[in-house]
Amino acid sequence: MATQYSVAARTAQMSQLNTTIGINAQIIIYSGAAPANVGTAATGTLLVQFAGNATAFGAAATAVLTASAVAGVNATAAGVAGYYRINTSASVAVTQGTITGTGGGGDMVLTNTNIAAAQACNFTSLTITAFGA
Repeated sequence: MATQYSVAARTAQMSQLNTTIGINAQIIIYSGAAPANVGTAATGTLLVQFAGNATAFGAAATAVLTASAVAGVNATAAGVAGYYRINTSASVAVTQGTITGTGGGGDMVLTNTNIAAAQACNFTSLTITAFGA
């Protein structure tokens, strides 16, 4: 059996992740497949970079962090969105996850994963769920 944690413990994990991400986090979308782990250099083309605000994520609830609204930005390059990374304001990668189009069930949901250069971009949702359910 895999190790399991209570909802309270998992929510505390997400609260700590929120602290680690900190204020003014960078939410970055890349093309291609995600690297094997978040400690590996990013791969693919940087398509879009969102600048988080002072509260990039709300308080953790039931083991989930949900991104607060961020201002839309224009894409810096064209490509198909493959994965995202969340970096601290000092550009240190903290987490990465999947991207899908609407209804696809990814960690980050975009209305359109085909991104054109200079296209106005925003995401419809971004959630991070604690491990160990």
